[in-house]
Amino acid sequence: MITFRHRGNFDKTVSYLTQTKRINYKPILQRYGLIGVEALSKDTPIDSSLTANSWDYEIKITRGGFNLYWTNSNVVDGIPVVILLQYGHGTRSGSFVQGRDFINPAMRPIFDQIAENLWKEVTSL
Repeated sequence: MITFRHRGNFDKTVSYLTQTKRINYKPILQRYGLIGVEALSKDTPIDSSLTANSWDYEIKITRGGFNLYWTNSNVVDGIPVVILLQYGHGTRSGSFVQGRDFINPAMRPIFDQIAENLWKEVTSL
């Protein structure tokens, strides 16, 4: 038989969780959304600069929290150009244009900054 006993209450835990629920994360995510757009625009391979200038971000608030998305609106024949640049693509002549991983290196430092900033926000309560 397993027995569980405890003394005291969970008032401090409930108080802490209530405070974290009240933090407005949206301004933090807006700031990093813009920083991400700048980094992606700067690191996108440039031919006509249309793809580099087509970056934007969205913040979606869900029941479970906040989601930050970076988007690129340059689409040709239903295909996002940024995907072709990132992963490569075949050509009409049968050759293959090698992709270039520019998204991950551009975004890694930003993801680290977001995690660090949000961690400080939550642990400072």
